[in-house]
Amino acid sequence: MTVEKVLFTNTLGQSIELTNRRPFLLQSVEGKADVGAVIQTQTAPFQDGSTYVDSYLQQRAITLNVSILAESNEALIEQRQLLTSVFNPKLGPGKLLYMKGNTKREIQAVVENVPVLGVGRENNGIRFQRTIINLVCPSPFWEDVTAENYKLEDFISNFRFSFHFPVRFATRGDSKLLINKGDVPTPIRVEFRGPVTNPKITNLTTGEFIRVKREIPANHMLILDTSFGNKRVEIMRPDGVKENAFHYIDLASTFFNLDVGDNRFAFITDSGNPEVYVEYKHKYLSV
Repeated sequence: MTVEKVLFTNTLGQSIELTNRRPFLLQSVEGKADVGAVIQTQTAPFQDGSTYVDSYLQQRAITLNVSILAESNEALIEQRQLLTSVFNPKLGPGKLLYMKGNTKREIQAVVENVPVLGVGRENNGIRFQRTIINLVCPSPFWEDVTAENYKLEDFISNFRFSFHFPVRFATRGDSKLLINKGDVPTPIRVEFRGPVTNPKITNLTTGEFIRVKREIPANHMLILDTSFGNKRVEIMRPDGVKENAFHYIDLASTFFNLDVGDNRFAFITDSGNPEVYVEYKHKYLSV
């Protein structure tokens, strides 16, 4: 029988593992798959019914049913205190790691209330305590623990032809097929490690691109992140200081995601020979 485990880590770095062993026996995990959706529709005058627009998932609710099995009553009190200390709602978002067999996925989770300590003989006895832990996940998606990370290579420098007037072609970089194996589109994080001038990344599959009209010196790094609610365009200096570079963005740019399935991804620049890295995580609806 495959063992089910969860590991919760709070913002203080405190962790607790719940599994089939003492002292914290994991009895069940509710909410691994079921998430509600909001259906967006619109209606025109004199229209029968409505027209479908889009669907949005609601936040995920997870409930952990746990039994504390202690060696003594004194140990039971200590373990109850440890459980409530780690699952402290005042600490904000923590990380819940789910493991079963070869599956290992994580999700950001906020403790909804102080763990509920059951009362009555069936829930509380000598060296025994049943507990319910309620979590809310603002983003409903489970993610792989490690990100996909690709280096775009085979950079070709700029070149000219000898015409009667100067003809300058943009420097072109690598093109690579990136596969999103998740259930939904996923954001990307891109690093251009200079020197590079006017770098541009493009999802050739959709035609969407991001272009930064700026020279990035050697030993500097341009960081692009398309995550919803955390979109970033930054230039990091060798000393680690970051500069906001949003105002250098080409206004036609789109902070795109990788669609589910195949995405042909490429970059192009005006000059330089940067190292370019693309990172993303697959997102899933269930575990």
